[in-house]
Amino acid sequence: MPVGVVVEIPGGTQEQYESVFNQVHPDGKMPGGHLVHVAGPMEDGWMVMDVWESEEAFNDFFNSEPMQQAIETAGLEVPEPEIFPVHNLIQK
Repeated sequence: MPVGVVVEIPGGTQEQYESVFNQVHPDGKMPGGHLVHVAGPMEDGWMVMDVWESEEAFNDFFNSEPMQQAIETAGLEVPEPEIFPVHNLIQK
């Protein structure tokens, strides 16, 4: 079942986001199971919203050594992601 994932990173910056993104997506492509990726500023930091094929696919990616190393290198403290079941997904 697809899941939506929301990560709000208080104090996060575009530069930190781009550092992490470029480390884990060096070719700009999404890994298997990653359906939608959206990121942008929020009032006090940075937000990432994704849709994944399953919670397991997301957890495998998020908990991977490359992802955790990229987060650490960027100097981010990433709170626990909010994960919810996707009821409806419409793509163009």
